[in-house]
Amino acid sequence: MKYENFLTVVFRFPFRKKKFVRSLSVCLITTVFAILAAANDNVSQTAGGDAKQIIKQAEKLARKGELDEAEKILRQVVESNPQHSKAKLNLSYILLKQRRILEAYEMSFEIAKAEPKNSYAYAVLGTTLLHAGSFRNAQIAFVNALKLNNQEPLAWMGLGMLDFYENRINQGLESLREAVYLEPQEPDFLYALAQVSARAERYKEAADAYKNFLRISPQTDVERRDRIKGLINFLQFLGNRQSLYDLDGAKQTVVPVKLVNDRPVIQIKLGKSDEPLNFVLDTGSGISVISDATAQRLNIKPITRGGLARGIGGDGKFEIVYGFLPSIYIGEVKIKNVPVYIRKFHTQNERVDGYIGLSLISKFLTTLDYGNATFTLINQSSVEEKPAETKNLSLPLRLTSSGFLSGEVELEGVQVPLNFIVDTGASVSVISEALANSKEISPFVKAEKMRVIGAAGITEDVPSFLLPRISFGAHSRNSITAVALDLNLINETSGFEQAGILGGNFLKNYRLTFDFLNSKVIFVPIK
Repeated sequence: MKYENFLTVVFRFPFRKKKFVRSLSVCLITTVFAILAAANDNVSQTAGGDAKQIIKQAEKLARKGELDEAEKILRQVVESNPQHSKAKLNLSYILLKQRRILEAYEMSFEIAKAEPKNSYAYAVLGTTLLHAGSFRNAQIAFVNALKLNNQEPLAWMGLGMLDFYENRINQGLESLREAVYLEPQEPDFLYALAQVSARAERYKEAADAYKNFLRISPQTDVERRDRIKGLINFLQFLGNRQSLYDLDGAKQTVVPVKLVNDRPVIQIKLGKSDEPLNFVLDTGSGISVISDATAQRLNIKPITRGGLARGIGGDGKFEIVYGFLPSIYIGEVKIKNVPVYIRKFHTQNERVDGYIGLSLISKFLTTLDYGNATFTLINQSSVEEKPAETKNLSLPLRLTSSGFLSGEVELEGVQVPLNFIVDTGASVSVISEALANSKEISPFVKAEKMRVIGAAGITEDVPSFLLPRISFGAHSRNSITAVALDLNLINETSGFEQAGILGGNFLKNYRLTFDFLNSKVIFVPIK
């Protein structure tokens, strides 16, 4: 049985989802004891010679990007030999690449339960759980896989991405290097290594990994390859710089914030220019962005170009243009050597010169206080103590593969927690179309249609919903407006499924502290 979207299944069969999570936990705990006791030696081994050749053929097709053909021949093996676990697990992994997460989960879970000493089964199972956003259970599965076989490359890759998502960048990098060492011809491993190396500011290593990815990856994905070629050029440029995001000036600063359509706007200065520029604090952007009009006015030249990026609005695509700023001044703080994107802005009734992205503010303990309308940056080297936390509102800081912040959210009427991007640069909150069409959420549709302005353009007549309650821990907000958008473009690159976006109309009720050093986002309600 095929499912197009994991979230659709969750909402269509909520009791089933609750049941399989419970059964998963029981199975994994049982398996841990089984492994420790070495109690089960009956591993199914039913691979004939012909089947082995067909499986190898499917692996070659998958690495060429021909997933449909690989799926087809693996299903033939499974139909003729339903007990062939290797074929089933390879099929499960291909389904996962196609983002058919629940089907991939069910197939890998079945084998892990039947064969508690099959390390590859746990590696595939853990990867499906990771993509679904079930981090805790994914980690258990990966650890089990490596206890059984310390040279299971998919398990090392999964642990590496899990560490990356939870902001343990260097630890994740070590695991991904191990995965590539064990399986150097797997494009997915090289791509992941490149992403995390770039995030760790190891730009030369990232460029080399992307080059190796292009060498062995499918030639058919022209658009993705064009993006990577441009990115390699930019990474090589950055790798020749002595350092990036160098901090200078005061150890901390506080600047006023102006809320424009529930988006926090602060004034900054670039380089030697005394012109105050309006920049939006945008936790929905991995790196900072400057408008093409402002770049032209200030004579900021592109470093390189490379393919098309994907984003919300318009036709969903926009040209990637890379730039570089010698320095940025925010209040009394100076940040030197700042990489940026340069792109067209589609805002019409407000002047926005740019967006401050996560890579810049991650160098600081950063507080956005919507109540007092202030933005505070404190150099992490000068922070002596961890900031005070409000227990129920302290959330793990999770990074998606594409550089967004993500956290777990609960919606009234939905029985499972969902991953939402925390996006201060969005005026209004967003839910995915899959979630909007679910029976739990569809009754809350409003008659009002909205206009959405995104990075890729403008979308008219977008349906809106009045969500009865959104909760973080024990604290909730009622009657939050959200628009429904196709988040497939985001989920294709996020690494784990995102069901929505928390925008300014929700976030403005809090003082937010982004503590990157301790991987926390702290929400304090405004009285």
